[in-house]
Amino acid sequence: MGDSFIRHIALLGFEKRFVPSQHYVYMFLVKWQDLSEKVVYRRFTEIYEFHKTLKEMFPIEAGDINPESRIIPHLPAPRWFDGQRAAESRQGTLTEYCSALMSLPVKISRCPHLLDFFKVRPDDLKLPTDSHVKKPETYLVPKDGKSNAADITGPIILQTYRAIADYEKSSGSEMALATGDVVEVVEKNESGWWFCQMKTKRGWVPASYLEPLDSPDEVEDPEPNYAGELYVTIKTYTAVLEDEVSLKEGETIEVIHKLLDGWWVIRKEDVTGYFPSMYLQKAGQDVAQAQRQIKSRGAPPRRSSIRNAHSIHQRSRKRLSQDTYRRNSVRFLQQRRRHARPEPQSAGGGLSECRAGLGAGRGGAAGVVGGGALIRLRCLPAEEQPQAESPKPQPAVPPRPSADLILHRCSESTKRKLASAV
Repeated sequence: MGDSFIRHIALLGFEKRFVPSQHYVYMFLVKWQDLSEKVVYRRFTEIYEFHKTLKEMFPIEAGDINPESRIIPHLPAPRWFDGQRAAESRQGTLTEYCSALMSLPVKISRCPHLLDFFKVRPDDLKLPTDSHVKKPETYLVPKDGKSNAADITGPIILQTYRAIADYEKSSGSEMALATGDVVEVVEKNESGWWFCQMKTKRGWVPASYLEPLDSPDEVEDPEPNYAGELYVTIKTYTAVLEDEVSLKEGETIEVIHKLLDGWWVIRKEDVTGYFPSMYLQKAGQDVAQAQRQIKSRGAPPRRSSIRNAHSIHQRSRKRLSQDTYRRNSVRFLQQRRRHARPEPQSAGGGLSECRAGLGAGRGGAAGVVGGGALIRLRCLPAEEQPQAESPKPQPAVPPRPSADLILHRCSESTKRKLASAV
């Protein structure tokens, strides 16, 4: 059916560009009715001209006849001279303006003038080429939505990652990769799909195909939370690999480790394993909206399923084993049950009180749930309780980057200072 109407418009931030002369463009993420997501770039002067035309098309709703009838939001006119502080201060106004546009009656919010303005243009698909003068600077809106001009003193440096394998895109919103491609990450989504840009291309990329340039480890991965967070499955998933969990739609589970590649470690009764975060919704939140979002894109592939992966790092990425998750979950579940129902231990130190609840099958440790060969938790006898883990060793100091890498990643200002010093 095509892009029939827009569901949501979000302001991502703005760019400071220097070709053909210094100017600012705002970045908008436009979500269409067919669940596609497009990033478009517009100058504030263009937005204001769009606003004036919209008012002329709907004079009653613009308050030209009766000011009390106005429903079209206000938008201040451009200034004679727009600097970075003005571009930053407008972000809150534009966020509110876009939200108000989407709340207008259908005859306005879905009119051809509005739809055409936010459609992707050829210039939106063509990133500005590197200039000998200066590279464009990107400033993103803070996650909490609170922006303060005094907080921004320089551009937000986008993180740089490298592709470990070829990736063929499966939809127009994704971006294809070749092994060794270096991309800049604009947004890291919990689903494991990251919005990236590379030269003249932009699109969503599975995080499992990317690795940091400096280290194989993802430093932003949070620590496990064995207390768990309650989530509900919004789509049935059948395990493909041994360490995954098969679940049906509507089941309640506990998330114990949220990993950035979109494959979270979950606990279902006495079973732990990986499950795609795209198919989970926090308990108590709107499930219908989350189900609509997963129609446009499936779960990202896992790193272990990628063939012909080539990393530039000698050591592999550090990941906890399912056996570690199992042991720590056993310890936590035992402590939680002891606090809930304290019972004296027998002199012989027999099995703990949760043996019956966690199953004491012969051979005990492995079980199968929904087709995936998983690790089943088993409470241990008191004398076999896992001992407290020794303190983690201090991380090794990473090697100093080469001079070429430092010069490649430093700002133009630093390069000029180094050149003048020589």
